[in-house]
This record gives sequence, structure tokens and C-alpha cells, in this order.
Amino acid sequence: MTTRRYYRDERAWRDQQQFLPERLRLTDETAPEEDHWDWWGHQIHLDRYRNPGAPARVVLHHGVGTNGRQLSLILGRPLAERGYDVVAPDNLGYGMTTVAKGRTPSYDDWVQLMVDLLEAENTRDPKPTVFYGLSAGGMLGYHVAAAAPEGTLRGIVGMTFLDQRFQQVRDQTAHDVASARLGVPLLRMTARTPLAVMKYPMTLASKMTALVNDRRALKIFLRDRSSAGNWVSVKFLASYLDYQPAVEPAAFDACPILLTQPELDRWSPRELSMPVLSRVTRVAVDEVTLPGAGHYPLEDAGLRELVNAVDDFVQVVRG
Repeated sequence: MTTRRYYRDERAWRDQQQFLPERLRLTDETAPEEDHWDWWGHQIHLDRYRNPGAPARVVLHHGVGTNGRQLSLILGRPLAERGYDVVAPDNLGYGMTTVAKGRTPSYDDWVQLMVDLLEAENTRDPKPTVFYGLSAGGMLGYHVAAAAPEGTLRGIVGMTFLDQRFQQVRDQTAHDVASARLGVPLLRMTARTPLAVMKYPMTLASKMTALVNDRRALKIFLRDRSSAGNWVSVKFLASYLDYQPAVEPAAFDACPILLTQPELDRWSPRELSMPVLSRVTRVAVDEVTLPGAGHYPLEDAGLRELVNAVDDFVQVVRG
């Protein structure tokens, strides 16, 4: 059986949370329940704040430099305190999720995993569900909503919506322009060979140095192999960069969208989300600015605005 791993045995997130406002720091008593879900032999780790009587569920998803526990820190517990059922999964290759031996997941697997998880959650405890995605998790939310059965999600909140098929997005989010222009064709070719299983550090693939705006915190995040210091396969990177959504933005009508844009985001400024959001016209698209906040926000004012914005959005779209 594939090994199950737990954040209770890990130190990295405990070190990272010291850079957050004290009110958000978790203790053994306030930490989420740790659960696992078997998906095709993979052990998917889930941080949970269960509330069967909640009016809605919020699913929190990390990006390519974070993990589920880091989402529990800034949103999971605050939303649970406001009465929501909250679950924060670690997708394949991140956090405490264990990938089945001999398997090399793609970004397509990330999307399908979340479609299946949403179905499983709704079967377990039916209630209106909103998806929140940080960084690459925002566009993942869009991809999941586009692929999932109608009515699966009542809304998507994203810290950014990055369509990596656009050269501008690749240029500004990659480690450097040379990687964005020359590295992508090489990734595509390599992904069609047995070398697709090779691992590559996300610190060299992306602008991970812009993850947080506190330099002391950044050093700790970059050492964490479950988040910012992770290595992913060539197969995953190639499929992530070229992923084709089930529905293009001009035809998207699954659910309303909210952009929660950090004011001081040095990795994915607002204009990088516009190639997606400017083309979405069949559902409501709203926007909130998180004052003083970096990409993964450590700043109190931005974090307070984030929780209020998600809470307000859920109340509107849950019906």
C-alpha cells in the first residue's frame, strides 16, 4: 500500500507560519484534521475542517510553489471559523500526497483528480461548493469547472488566472525569458521520450523568488521540497504549459469568477489574468485587490481582505 504522510510530522509549515500574523498561526488544537483519499492508487492528502451543517463548502487549492497546508493557514481556518466546510487537497507531487510507485502524473491528471474529488465530496456531503485557487490554482479552478459536470461548482475564486499558452504569460512567470522562449520547445520534445520522467526544480522553471515578499520567509519556503522547493517531471511541465481547456473563456458559462489580486504581486500582476478574464462574458467576473499583499500573502491587511472577499462571494453564489 502507498505510504500515507502527515503534516503533523513535518516542520516546514511550522517555520513558515511564523511569518504570518499571530492570529493565523495553527496549534495542535486548531490545526485541520488530516485525511487521505485513494485516487487510482495515489494517496491524496486532505486538510479538513469538517462542518456537516455548513451552508457551503470551500475547496482550497495550491499552486506550483505551495501546498494544501499553506492554504489552510491563510484561508482554511478563517473560513472554518465563519461556518464553512473546508477541504484543502495536495495535488499529485505536492505536499503530503504520495504518488503511486511507477507513475508520472501530468497536469491533465491534476484536473481530473479535482473533478473526481469534487464529485466524491458532493456524494459524501452534498452542498454548494466554491473553488479557491492560489497562483496556478486559480487557472486550475477554471480548468476544473470547464471539465466538470454542470452545476459542480457555484463559483471560482483565483489569486490569478494564468493561461500559459500566451507568450506574455510565459515570459513573465518563467524563471527567465530564455527559459520561456527556448526551454518550452525542448520540454515538448523531451516529454515525448522516455526522459519525460526526469525531475526539474521549480525554482529553475518559474519565478519562485517572487513567491513571498519577505526575504527571510522566502529562504524557508524555498527549502521546502513539499512546496516552493519541489521538483516536478518534464511530463508535468510540458502538459501544464500546453493544457487545452474543455471550454475556452469566450464560451465559459459554468459559474461566476472572482479575481483576488494581491496589490504587490511580483510574480503574476493583474495584466497576466486579463487574457482569460477579459474574454469571459457569459458569467459575472468581479475583482478585489488585496492591499499590501504579495503573491503568497503574508501581510495582515491583504489576508483580512482575502477572507472577507471569499466569504462575501460564497454567500452570493451559494444561492
